[in-house]
Amino acid sequence: MQVAADIDYEVEYDNRARVPEHPEIFARWTRDAAAYRAQADAERRAELDLRYGPSVRQTIDIFSPQSSGVAPLALFIHGGYWRSLEPAMFSHMAAGLNARGVRVAVAGYDLCPQVSIATIIDQMRQACTFLWRRFRQPMMIYGHSAGGHLAGAMFATDWPAVEATMPARFVPAGYSIAGVFDLTPLVGLAVNEDLRLDAAEARRVSPLFGPTPKGTTFDAVAGALESSEFQRQSRIIADRWGNAGIATRFEAIAGKNHFTVCDPLDDPDSAMVRRLAELAKAT
Repeated sequence: MQVAADIDYEVEYDNRARVPEHPEIFARWTRDAAAYRAQADAERRAELDLRYGPSVRQTIDIFSPQSSGVAPLALFIHGGYWRSLEPAMFSHMAAGLNARGVRVAVAGYDLCPQVSIATIIDQMRQACTFLWRRFRQPMMIYGHSAGGHLAGAMFATDWPAVEATMPARFVPAGYSIAGVFDLTPLVGLAVNEDLRLDAAEARRVSPLFGPTPKGTTFDAVAGALESSEFQRQSRIIADRWGNAGIATRFEAIAGKNHFTVCDPLDDPDSAMVRRLAELAKAT
């Protein structure tokens, strides 16, 4: 990718500086997530801290709907620039889909700089394999920020090459919230001290430059108050994969910044959750 000389990429990609109230948002997430974990656990709908890999962060929490029987399955992947935040901060983001009858797994992963982004992608594939072995059904994947990138990477994965028993359309639908699909602009930024990307590796771990996925539907949304670069990231993946024959959709969500764009996820009546439930139930 040719970076534009007149764009300050450091400013464009520094979401915490753009949203100075982010500590309060994170504190709210932590409170709401703890409350939802406690509620789901008390209702015997939660399986917490399941291990899918050897490291302490390779865990999955599973939140099931109230209804019994087979439920559609979704996986949520959290953000944090591949280098921060905890999956337990995001438990409540399963609430909206649970209320609509969808089982939701929330996965953790190791962080940069202790591991590379390529390793995180591999860990997410391990998490997906764990869920396949457990439930033996396709699933929808959604994620926020770095988790949106990882959702795209999972959507584009050749699953039978990962494990022969997995169907090619194991992830027929994906939904990215403020994701990053072209990592090449990050190479020259301060965040790269932790990410440790060079130009070649940035392209290798960018869904935009990878194989065209064989899935069916991928939505890429961003907050309308986000930087032009974050909105561009969602547009370019929708355009690239749409031109390749995937059903894609881009949306700038009015009034939302990089962090508040996640707020609708705990509301079963929000347009975002209605769309996610539609995608999950179509798998």
